Amino acid sequence: MLEEELRSPTNDDRFMIVGLGNPGSRYRDNRHNIGFMAVDRLSERTDIEIGRLQKKALVGTGWFEQRRIILVKPQTNMNLSGTSVGPLVNYYKISLPNLLVVYDEIDLPFGAIRLREKGGSGGHNGMKSIIAVLGSGFPRLRFGVSRPPGKMEPAAYVLQDFQKEELPLVEEIIERSVSAIETYLIDGIDIAMTRFNNSSS
Repeated sequence: MLEEELRSPTNDDRFMIVGLGNPGSRYRDNRHNIGFMAVDRLSERTDIEIGRLQKKALVGTGWFEQRRIILVKPQTNMNLSGTSVGPLVNYYKISLPNLLVVYDEIDLPFGAIRLREKGGSGGHNGMKSIIAVLGSGFPRLRFGVSRPPGKMEPAAYVLQDFQKEELPLVEEIIERSVSAIETYLIDGIDIAMTRFNNSSS
């Protein structure tokens, strides 16, 4: 019943929150999977189970503060995320301002989060794929994982697990990001940016 309501063209209060990552246990704790981690935490906070396989993604639907929300974890490889997200946006008739994509960003300091109303991919392959399908006019939440040390390739770096000493800050980032997502859902992207973009630790 809820899924049918979410597909109704008259429901302007529905939102889709997409966390980017690579599926499979080998990638679970990678820096590249912090989008999955954030959406999983939001799932816990809202009691929305992400368990249904739909259009190449794990999906959960439910309510938060009288808003209908769809939580999404694409199950393609990262660089094909658009082949899942695009069809889901069309299926649920999500307007682009109501789509928030959550992902890692090497050009932000470790521990920083940044919300942005729209923009380019910044070289992130998952975002490149989504933008190729939907265009760039949707909000995003970026997690700073910092640049790789020395001459390490960025692709190898983001596929590493977080270090043990980094985990307490990772936990703080995830909690802060979920609060930012909740603010976006309740008050909109402008207030969420004002409230959370100045915080880096």
